[in-house]
Amino acid sequence: MNFFSLFKRNLLYKFKKKINVDQDGINYESLDKLFHYYGSDKANIFKKNNEKGHGFSKFYLNELDYLKPKKIKILEIGSFAGASAVAFSKYFKEAEIFCFDINISKIIYSSKRIKVYGLDINNEKKLLKTLHNINSFDIIIDDGSHNLSDILIGLKILFKFLNKGGHYIIEDYKHPEYYAYNRNINHILVDELLDNLIEKKIISSEILDEESQLYLQDNIKQIKKYKGNLVDSDICFIKKN
Repeated sequence: MNFFSLFKRNLLYKFKKKINVDQDGINYESLDKLFHYYGSDKANIFKKNNEKGHGFSKFYLNELDYLKPKKIKILEIGSFAGASAVAFSKYFKEAEIFCFDINISKIIYSSKRIKVYGLDINNEKKLLKTLHNINSFDIIIDDGSHNLSDILIGLKILFKFLNKGGHYIIEDYKHPEYYAYNRNINHILVDELLDNLIEKKIISSEILDEESQLYLQDNIKQIKKYKGNLVDSDICFIKKN
């Protein structure tokens, strides 16, 4: 992504009229209802076309519901229109939500508790500068491009900004297995990588050097994998020590 394209998208976002969800009166107690209402494909039924969504809401509840009353910081990579960010802000009422997306001009919602950043995670210098300004997170959700290289870059850089006991979530982590266009580098797939991290095996990788792999191995407490509603609905939760 070149500078001018990113700048144009950020400018479009700045002047775009958005829906202020702080004043919309929606206060569903169900995370799935919130996903559905705002149009996130994380819901069981995707509002846009009334077809099955990924059905990830039950897994989020299984792993994260204990955080509902707490003051937490959530980072979402790949926010698209901002639907899931809004749903999380409504469900985790004490949460501060941060959205990183390469094209924030598509975001249609706004909230005082949602902060939006237009950036490319492949720009490591800009990414690290932004991360250091925010400090750290309790939940990080990678719902970005699903390209294998981006999943690996995210894991390498972002996991270090996860608080102790925090959760790193990768949605659709098997896309590089299902779709050739997401397998954009010659590298083992995410499933196998996660198994190697648990088994503390070092692999050859052009993105994750030995130091990065050792850090992940030393700081991962648990990995849980779930299958959602669709053939390509896969999500994993990585808990930090």
